[in-house]
Amino acid sequence: MTRTRPTAVAGRFYPADRAELEEQVRAHLSRGDTQKPAPRAVIAPHAGYVYSGDVAGRAFAPIESAADTIRRVVLVGPSHYVGFDGLAISSADAFETPLGEVPVDTELRRQLVDAGLAQVLDEPHTREHSLETHLPFLQGVLGSFELLPVAVGRATGAQVADLLEEVWDDDETFISVSSDLSHFHPYDEARDIDRRTCQAIEELRPDDLSHGDACGRIGIQGLLEVAKRRGLRVETLDLRNSGDTAGPKNEVVGYGAWAVYA
Repeated sequence: MTRTRPTAVAGRFYPADRAELEEQVRAHLSRGDTQKPAPRAVIAPHAGYVYSGDVAGRAFAPIESAADTIRRVVLVGPSHYVGFDGLAISSADAFETPLGEVPVDTELRRQLVDAGLAQVLDEPHTREHSLETHLPFLQGVLGSFELLPVAVGRATGAQVADLLEEVWDDDETFISVSSDLSHFHPYDEARDIDRRTCQAIEELRPDDLSHGDACGRIGIQGLLEVAKRRGLRVETLDLRNSGDTAGPKNEVVGYGAWAVYA
């Protein structure tokens, strides 16, 4: 029997109605540049779409040109609600959104667990939004694909890098790293913090990212470590915060979109 991880944040972070969600995802993707080459990986935010949807759209729009090639997405995001050691992959056979179910790559899950690179653990995935909010965008640009959902707990960038290295040479595998940036600073202070974070990401300096710079810092560090090893480059596609989109400016959350290219 298929075990499906049901949506946890539809109706809160994004619309629960399929038609409304499709329309909103298309609108956000239209902000991106589909003429750009498809990247090997992206970093994108995971807030409610009213706040960060346009930023996420800029990350995911260029992927559409590779829809015929990409068969699998490794999705890495922080665990906001459950503490645990290491990296956790859901035991579910599929993840649900209002746009349909996304099957989990159970063979790759077994391979990574057998290699000691991750564990199977469901609790971090039950309520987590950092992975789920990426899925409608990926469904919008790729249509059908298999998913490897990885929640990051008390781990290091090196642990994430080791997992990503295991799948990197497969051209049919795409990497999506989920992270917002600084949280709850005044607008101008947040812009300064996020600009420094952006520069560290562009210059492949994972060790210069500190705890308050990005909630998905560990996933970003792992991706940057792989990019350093392989001589890749990172391009900034967008950098904003909630004060630019749909919130007040006294306490803002930062959002960025980056693409990793060979």
